[in-house]
Amino acid sequence: MSNWRKFCGWALRKLGWTVVEGLPEEDKCIMLGVPHTTVWDFLIAYLYYESIGGKALCMVKKEMFFPPLGWILKAMGGIPVDRSNSAALVRSLIEEMNSREHFHLAIAPEGTRKPVKRWKSGYHMIARATGVPVYLGYFDWKRKRVGRGQKVELTDDAAADTKRIQEIYEKMDLGARYPENYITH
Repeated sequence: MSNWRKFCGWALRKLGWTVVEGLPEEDKCIMLGVPHTTVWDFLIAYLYYESIGGKALCMVKKEMFFPPLGWILKAMGGIPVDRSNSAALVRSLIEEMNSREHFHLAIAPEGTRKPVKRWKSGYHMIARATGVPVYLGYFDWKRKRVGRGQKVELTDDAAADTKRIQEIYEKMDLGARYPENYITH
């Protein structure tokens, strides 16, 4: 076990968090990150994934990639994205995932830290186009638990799948850092 992996596990425990599950078995997958209400979710998710021996990549709005923060975000697996053209963004992520041997992509389906009623479906398009599984990753601020969650099977109906996924998350009774910004239905 590397010193960095040990340090990330130590830091997560020091912050009071418990790791619930380990890495997905697959070389490629999409890991949803819910609820996403604070930038601190990124840090918790990063420490979690590094502590279990993984290296996840995640989308971060390109405006965050200014020195020195941009250098840090890239080192932590951040991929700068232009959110103004979602179709191009999804296409580029599909191409990137298909070109790599190992690719764990973390996505916040809410698409923002603000409250939203409708989740984005890019995760669904990417998963269906690449044939990778989707895990219901979570950070539960109420109980300070973080994990990869269960694997879900997707159908051809993105809206129905997203609704079903939201219902699963709702039953998990997760605590968001800012509960007023987390809407599951």
